[in-house]
Amino acid sequence: MLALVGSGEYLPPIEPVDLELIHRLSEPVRVVCLPTGAGTEGPARINYWSRLGVEHFTRLGVQVEAVPVTDHASANDPALARVVADANFVYLSGGKPGYLYESLKDTLIWQSIQSVLASGGLLAGCSAGAMIMGEKIYAFPGIKPGFDFLHGALIMPHFDEISASMLYAVRQVISKSLTLIGIDGNTALVKDGDQYEVLGSGGVTIWDQTGKTRYIQGKLPLLEFSPGGQVL
Repeated sequence: MLALVGSGEYLPPIEPVDLELIHRLSEPVRVVCLPTGAGTEGPARINYWSRLGVEHFTRLGVQVEAVPVTDHASANDPALARVVADANFVYLSGGKPGYLYESLKDTLIWQSIQSVLASGGLLAGCSAGAMIMGEKIYAFPGIKPGFDFLHGALIMPHFDEISASMLYAVRQVISKSLTLIGIDGNTALVKDGDQYEVLGSGGVTIWDQTGKTRYIQGKLPLLEFSPGGQVL
């Protein structure tokens, strides 16, 4: 199961979303918070995200641990990889999407995350953590590869905060090649098998060359994002 969050990780407005995700997992729920996206921002910011994640999930009544994966080297630490593999809820907080992708790509940590998913667990990503789950990542002034969980899609978090001029620039870059998925703040697009669902207070916008549709809380129709950018 995947949860792509637009913004607001570890803050009170997102608590109902995370509680719902917790309820969908087998007990005991074991959360690991990875501050990797903030790895270039210095120890204070890394510690901030780690502490915030632990405090948040402790309030929600589940076991939680912050795992200090901050770069490609620490993402290849066997001890840290074992901690992640023992979890069933992995949370990637925000930061720089390109750095997050490169830090996790082809590492032991990424292998552990894949094993969590294969065993029925959950991978949640907020902001940059959500962006890396698409086929491509928007990185001004172009696009870079993502982990391709949603083939044919590019994910834009903070969608309710993005200016019209910024959206125009993004659409020009991706043209007809990709479907843009815009996720509002305090909102998650959840993928469980072939089923998509919107959780939270905002909406999710699916935008391809045929137009755009905004969905709010509830299940979505079956979606498949083709390389041609069409929602089939």
